[in-house]
Amino acid sequence: MRRRHIPPPAERFGIGALSKRTGVNIETIRYYERIGMVPKPPRSEGGHRVYDQNHLKRLAFVRRTRELGFSLEEIRALLELVDGGDYTCAEVKAMTLAHADVIRQKIADLRRMERVLKGMAAQCDGGDVPECPIVDALSS
Repeated sequence: MRRRHIPPPAERFGIGALSKRTGVNIETIRYYERIGMVPKPPRSEGGHRVYDQNHLKRLAFVRRTRELGFSLEEIRALLELVDGGDYTCAEVKAMTLAHADVIRQKIADLRRMERVLKGMAAQCDGGDVPECPIVDALSS
């Protein structure tokens, strides 16, 4: 008689372990739960949150998309596509390209700001005079 392979029970862990594995602060994890970005986990008999691999994967996704500059609204839209299960790669691609356009605009804005700041700094001779052209420019 052949023995049937029984998979091990799903790995479960607490919020501290989830935080360490994902690099996401515990309070941030709780915040993401409150706003529905990460599903609230079941609780142990003692009332502690019990997370599993699905929570880990979801939180890693949220963390990485935040690192890439996606807003919470953009992440929510991506997650709605994924959660619905009927998303297409084209939809995700369109959202990603739209975000890339936003980043491109921010880069252009940052370059303009850099030029302005360098121009203001060039007006300053670094002396000890009570009037500073940089402060004056920022105040006007």
